[in-house]
Amino acid sequence: MHRPSSINSKHSGFTLIEVMVVLLLIGLAAGYVMYNAFGSSQADLLKSQAQRLQVLTDMASDYAVLNQRQLGIRFEHDKHEYYFVYLDDEDKWQRLDDEEMYATHTLPEPFTFTLNLDDLPWDVEDRLFDRDLFDENLSVSEEGVDIGNEEDKLLPPPQVLIMSSGEITPFTLSFNYEGDFDEGAVYYSLQNQELPPLSLEGPLERPL
Repeated sequence: MHRPSSINSKHSGFTLIEVMVVLLLIGLAAGYVMYNAFGSSQADLLKSQAQRLQVLTDMASDYAVLNQRQLGIRFEHDKHEYYFVYLDDEDKWQRLDDEEMYATHTLPEPFTFTLNLDDLPWDVEDRLFDRDLFDENLSVSEEGVDIGNEEDKLLPPPQVLIMSSGEITPFTLSFNYEGDFDEGAVYYSLQNQELPPLSLEGPLERPL
């Protein structure tokens, strides 16, 4: 006579509670990923834009010293963009295209910047303008400049100079976010008084 096995058979599969726990864990993991990918505030994004230029300018100062080149940063306020340039052997400004990170960078909307060169100490004025190429208003001297085709036009001079000695034009650059329904206005201030590293202040309720 066949006797049933004394070993109880086990259920295969998951219980409803086990399935709910797994779904909960998946939801928490997905929420964490979504928060890290999309949860940054506008203030955080604005700060990252200011930090980008802060790091690049400090690196450009080292680059200028190591390569004995005169560099600069050109800010195009209307386009909300900036790019790095260098002074070639013919005393003409050229884009620093051999390094992609120094190419033109445009601030994402709705961010803007405001450059201030006024009311700052200018202790290095004599050293920054010891070449005949510049006048005291940071413009290129018109002497020897030929007017030709569009592609032959000279680049405008940079507002911020990065010298081969490591010195940088004193400046204050305000990164601006004017706010919306979700967040109020916020500002970050990037400053240099003569020598790097640059200092970054913020978040601020108003520009410096």
